[in-house]
Amino acid sequence: MSVSDLKLYHSSASPNARRVRILIAEKGQTVPLVAVDLGQREQHSDTYRQINPRGVVPTLLLPDGTALGETPVILRYLDEVLPGPSLFGSTPEDRAITAMWERRVELEGFAAVMEGVRNAAAGLKRRAISGPHDYDQIPALIDRSRSRVDNFYADFDARLKEIPFIAGSNFSAADITALATVDFATKAFSKPIPDDHVALKLWHEKVSARPSASA
Repeated sequence: MSVSDLKLYHSSASPNARRVRILIAEKGQTVPLVAVDLGQREQHSDTYRQINPRGVVPTLLLPDGTALGETPVILRYLDEVLPGPSLFGSTPEDRAITAMWERRVELEGFAAVMEGVRNAAAGLKRRAISGPHDYDQIPALIDRSRSRVDNFYADFDARLKEIPFIAGSNFSAADITALATVDFATKAFSKPIPDDHVALKLWHEKVSARPSASA
């Protein structure tokens, strides 16, 4: 299979799609991109729903027509099929540890930001949860989300006082998700890293300087 046989449906406004683009860039590869206009609700069009019935991005279309529509799955698949160093590790233990920390970042950080944004944004009044169904916003969840993000920052600042990257000594998929989380929180939820979280801020500066961060 050639990389050019793949097709990534994405949006520049989607932090999940950014996670995938960063991994591709870290592998030194390019995958054909198809833009999905979220502002025009193109993700809910009949055409796109035939590719991904959930109406979310990103979606990776394989050469045989199989569509992968969950970001962690896309990351693992591309890490395995694209040449270049693995972003999940080279041993079963490394892969397990990286997957564990990537999952924690997603649950404790990324999901918290997403919950806050989707329950606060005026344009998402009936779209508090992404996917094919409509859900009303719950304003009370906004404050809880802010507390969750505060805890995420504190917990991962403590971890990064002892190690250089989220999952250990090497940059990994866990760092990709954490970078997307911090930037998403800063831009969409007005929750940048507090100044007193020095280790987390230094980590963010370091990973933001990687060429892949602009993917």
